Amino acid sequence: MPGKVADFLRTAELEPAERAALDQGVTVRRGQGYTLGVTAVPAVHHRLLARCQPLDGREGAPALPAQRKARREYENRVNTLAPTGP
Repeated sequence: MPGKVADFLRTAELEPAERAALDQGVTVRRGQGYTLGVTAVPAVHHRLLARCQPLDGREGAPALPAQRKARREYENRVNTLAPTGP
């Protein structure tokens, strides 16, 4: 998960499973930013992705291009995971 997404989610109200996944993530420095390696079932990743929709700027609040790109990258990674079910 890109660091900008992780930073945003750390300030959001999350369910216990989502918070635990973030807290147990491993930070990997890369260039100017970082990536948070989060090990969780696909359902948790899908819920985290849904919670970071404001980073896309669709809810009337402008978003920074870097935030939109980070959310989009996370969405691409989550979409490669196994489906969550029906």
